[in-house]
Amino acid sequence: MPQPGAREPVQSVARALAVLRAFSGDEAFVPLAELARRTGLHKPTVLRLARTLADEGFLVQRAADGAWRLGPGAGAIGARYQAQFDVNAIIEPLLMELSAATGESASFHVYEGDIRSCLVRCEGPRGIRRHVRPGELLPLERGSAGRVILAALGEHGALYDRIRREGYGITRGERSAGAASVSAAVQGAQRAVLGSVSISGPIDRLTQALLQACAPAVVRTAAQLSWKLGGVSVAALRSTWHP
Repeated sequence: MPQPGAREPVQSVARALAVLRAFSGDEAFVPLAELARRTGLHKPTVLRLARTLADEGFLVQRAADGAWRLGPGAGAIGARYQAQFDVNAIIEPLLMELSAATGESASFHVYEGDIRSCLVRCEGPRGIRRHVRPGELLPLERGSAGRVILAALGEHGALYDRIRREGYGITRGERSAGAASVSAAVQGAQRAVLGSVSISGPIDRLTQALLQACAPAVVRTAAQLSWKLGGVSVAALRSTWHP
């Protein structure tokens, strides 16, 4: 028996949410029978709920076979949820740890089209001050921070094959004659490319060997960011910066 003051769940709402949560796999469309299996509800019940959710824009039915996918209403709710988060609060602590571990400046880059920009930067004790300015527009095809994004996006070529194989990219004097960097791509849900994380410093100190020694720490940070930003969309990140 419910305790005094306790709220009883509204069964229809709980069932509708169960249908929405059933879209947890990699597939875009899910057949009615599979939705019923995942929710534990009878197919007629799932069908009624799905049609109601479709009327409100939360589901879309494919005409060819009657399978269902999430609709724009679900995406709008997700976007509003993501907008509540300060992604800097997620990214900055990890960049600080990376900078402390390597002694170099650490940055997180976002991209759109063929350009990138530094969204968050943590200056290291030995870094090049203002070498990369937050908000500055930079080409993807120059510098390791952009190269690893291109590799993650599937760019062709031996250079990008090597980056994908090794998990990181190194450049020395490519974008700026006096600087060197090592970077790794950051990917969110369903391997969507969110951006890249990198450390950079003066080329005379950051030798190829030292950059390779720092690469595992950069790759680990990229993996941590990929996990922590997994629920954040590319659009949500770009909303904090737009070229």
